[in-house]
Amino acid sequence: MAHRWKVLLIVSVGLFMSSLDLFIVNIAFPDLAKDFDGASLSSLSWVLNAYAIVFAALLVPAGRIADRVGRKRVFVTGLLVFAAASALCAAAPTVPFLVAARVLQAAGGAMMIPATLGLILPVFPPEQRALAIGIWSAVGGVAAALGPPIGGLVLELSWHWIFLVNVPIGLITALLAIRVLDEVREPEDGRPDLLGAVELALGIGALTLGIVKGSEWGWGDARTLASFVGAVLLVAAFLRRSARHHSPVIELPLLRVRSFAVANLAALVFFAGFGSMLLGGVLLLSEVWGYSALTAGFALAPGPLMAASFAIPSGRLGGRIGQRPIIVAGGLLFAASFAWLLLTVTPDSAYLTSYLPGNLIGGAGVGMVLGTLPAAATASLPPSRFATGTAVFSMARQLGVAIGVAVLVALIDGSSNLLSGLERGWWLSLGAGVAAAALAVAIAPLRSRAPKPIAAPVEAAIEPL
Repeated sequence: MAHRWKVLLIVSVGLFMSSLDLFIVNIAFPDLAKDFDGASLSSLSWVLNAYAIVFAALLVPAGRIADRVGRKRVFVTGLLVFAAASALCAAAPTVPFLVAARVLQAAGGAMMIPATLGLILPVFPPEQRALAIGIWSAVGGVAAALGPPIGGLVLELSWHWIFLVNVPIGLITALLAIRVLDEVREPEDGRPDLLGAVELALGIGALTLGIVKGSEWGWGDARTLASFVGAVLLVAAFLRRSARHHSPVIELPLLRVRSFAVANLAALVFFAGFGSMLLGGVLLLSEVWGYSALTAGFALAPGPLMAASFAIPSGRLGGRIGQRPIIVAGGLLFAASFAWLLLTVTPDSAYLTSYLPGNLIGGAGVGMVLGTLPAAATASLPPSRFATGTAVFSMARQLGVAIGVAVLVALIDGSSNLLSGLERGWWLSLGAGVAAAALAVAIAPLRSRAPKPIAAPVEAAIEPL
């Protein structure tokens, strides 16, 4: 029994590190600009964008590779790559060097994420998997939201420490993983589709590039349009190849599983609102209300803490009554928090009476969704596809965050002042919460404690491939 909790703890550290680095660097931009004299905002933006693009692009190929060559092997390799890349980031002498190191760091993070849930679920009995998924979800979601407060604290030392802290943690976790984790892989069924993996990685990379740079380049700019057209062509080629290959990166029958498909679409929509919320909160507190980076970071913290406190019990409750009603309630609660902000926030700081209540309500909704939506996505999958399914879900989540941030930036650029743009972003997040709740209604009322009947149709559909 103790072994499964050791496994959960070890993989959660890797999950926390890679998720945190998607957001913690945002708050270091002023310090980076000071250290790298003459660096433009557009060049510094690639410190964030390169990580987001490569991370999203490699998630699914890395998940499929983890299923085939071994989830422990891929997880440990990802940890070591991530730690080494973090050291390179901390020592970066120029912006191009830092961007290149962030690309390597994203590759390590993308290797870790799909393997995490694929290592956790097999060691937990069916009746405890909902709890395990709730904890897994809480770790990833809270890491994303705690980026600003943790970044604010670490920046009191130097921006280099944002990356340096990953090195000892990554090395120690890798050593523990080698000793504790058991190898998990699916049976060999021929050479994997490497060309398909490249097509998918390039397609998702092009899509993410168009999303994160569209507001800067212009949505009608040739570069933006080329990114989206290239993404469509590459993904279409990938789907065509996957339908014919004997060992594709994603077995297309997985996408015909209703709960899996709907849960991933709901993740894409919900995390668009979540991404807009994260950036919007930082901008409101620091730019509109004039909080320092450290103060803003702590002011944002109650929401993530509320999410963490709701995610685990929501996961357990979802295992008993089904995930669908909890996702619906969480999405509506998330939407309600932005209705509150729209009614109460003014240019004058009123943290205790306006932002804090909305932050707490939204955090509760995020926790309810985070604790149950991954379970709804993976409950219908056979154990041999846990890493691949987790990768698809994580990709949908990452793309959603990128879309939410890009849309918020475009809304702010098109507004007369920052607060007006933020209010438009709150309407976006409100709509995302309602839409995610509506999509959740279509999720089959399946319970994660009965995986065998759920998984059987998928296995039957996959087997002929």
